[in-house]
Amino acid sequence: MPAKRLDERINLMRHSLTATFLAILLAGCSQEPIVVSDAGVSSRSGSVPQQAEDSYYQKAEESVLARRAPDAQPAAKNVILFIGDGMGVSTLTAARIYAGQRQGLDGESYRMSMETLPHAALSRTYSHDYQVADSASTATAMMSGFKTKSRILGLRSGVAFGNCASALGQGSDTLFELAEAQGLATGLVSTARITHATPASAFAETPSRDWEDDSAFESATNPDCPDIARQLIDWPAGDGFEVVLGGGRANFMSSDMADPEYLDRTGKRQDSRDLMQAWRDKSPDHRVVIDREGFESADFSGPDRILGLFEPSHMQYDLDRLAGAGNEPSIADLTRAAITRLSRQDQGYILMVEGGRIDHAHHGVNAARALGDTVAFDDAVAAALTMTDADDTLIIVTADHSHTMTMAGYPRRNNPILGKVVYETGALARAGDGKPYTTLSYANGETACRGPDCERSDLSAVDTLANDYRQQSTTFMPSETHGGEDVAIFASGPGAELVRGVMDQNELFHIMGFSAGLVRASEQRNPIE
Repeated sequence: MPAKRLDERINLMRHSLTATFLAILLAGCSQEPIVVSDAGVSSRSGSVPQQAEDSYYQKAEESVLARRAPDAQPAAKNVILFIGDGMGVSTLTAARIYAGQRQGLDGESYRMSMETLPHAALSRTYSHDYQVADSASTATAMMSGFKTKSRILGLRSGVAFGNCASALGQGSDTLFELAEAQGLATGLVSTARITHATPASAFAETPSRDWEDDSAFESATNPDCPDIARQLIDWPAGDGFEVVLGGGRANFMSSDMADPEYLDRTGKRQDSRDLMQAWRDKSPDHRVVIDREGFESADFSGPDRILGLFEPSHMQYDLDRLAGAGNEPSIADLTRAAITRLSRQDQGYILMVEGGRIDHAHHGVNAARALGDTVAFDDAVAAALTMTDADDTLIIVTADHSHTMTMAGYPRRNNPILGKVVYETGALARAGDGKPYTTLSYANGETACRGPDCERSDLSAVDTLANDYRQQSTTFMPSETHGGEDVAIFASGPGAELVRGVMDQNELFHIMGFSAGLVRASEQRNPIE
């Protein structure tokens, strides 16, 4: 870590010592709203982060302050940010229908939990250098309040991709780091690797999102560029994370260590560090769990600081988990556990929950698993709404970017969303080539017809409702790409009224920061000494 950045973090930690640390004991993962006092919100002094001079930051700040009432005061003791990775509007619509139909209900009129939140807006997701962005730049926008280059985490747009030296002076303070400076509890939940772009945006700075472990680059010759897994374990902010739950175990294990669940696999690290043991060594309260049994036996109502790494790489798709694959909890289970643990902190908390595998299924043109994971993600939103109080908890549900899945073709009402298009008359719709087609398809992906004489496959005898079916795509790509259209934002709780209109994605940082009293307007700059 650059010396300048380390000094700034140490100063932030020094100020965090003035925060009061009180705990409340909760019994299990209660389904009743967890209500905490609001004494901590008014006492938060807020900070002006180091990235406040960035032009993207300033523009977003101005936009949010223009919508904010002049006498508005911070009122969000807690903030939960839900990110459905790749959950574009077409995914939301299809998942709504899928969820309703899966329950034997009218899918078109069904309403998901996230859609019940009272405030909504559209988010513009472009990055500094791409019309269609990746997850690193978009997550950084939400975590740090500015737009940066695609493939970059936590660093401003002056950095060069893959160049450690260029990171000097391009750092930022994330929402989680500002929260730690004020004594709040912090937590991460993801169904992807916890070192993947979206969750890593909460704590990491790196000129390449791919540097998840030290085998990905020459870390030994770049001491100022620690890999992402190492940055999580060595994170210097406040007293550190209370709970981190997701996948990516291999990035924390050395290459000579056998995976505890899959004995034919090993870790990936080349520095011989066992970062899971490094987590345990932090204190007697630091614990690691790797499977459902360990998760269920963990005491999330107590003081333990729990690192859950449930797979060597990403966690299972929810449809596969329901079918018995893996030995891991659902994203709703993880969310309930995280809220239970974080709510012990009377000062409040910040939590990110990512449905990371929606994106992966889309990349594989596999709509069934994408929709299954979207429904599971919505179940996590429902769990949070049940466990929290809208008077003190700001909940924001959004996506980092979209995908190229489309929903088209005039299917009749109640036609299976994964099925072939059937007209109101009951007739099977056929394209200009005389072959049937599905309601859902992709603009690009690996299923596209290739070659000068290729023909689209005939779906007449194909079960398009099967979980393994891959929708047809138009332009061949070895992996389907992200989409660049705006994504939805839903919000409830203190500060949710600022979510409206068409917003730049990095405005979300300012909404969360101002509403929780973690950020001061840059015109009130008072540098930490």
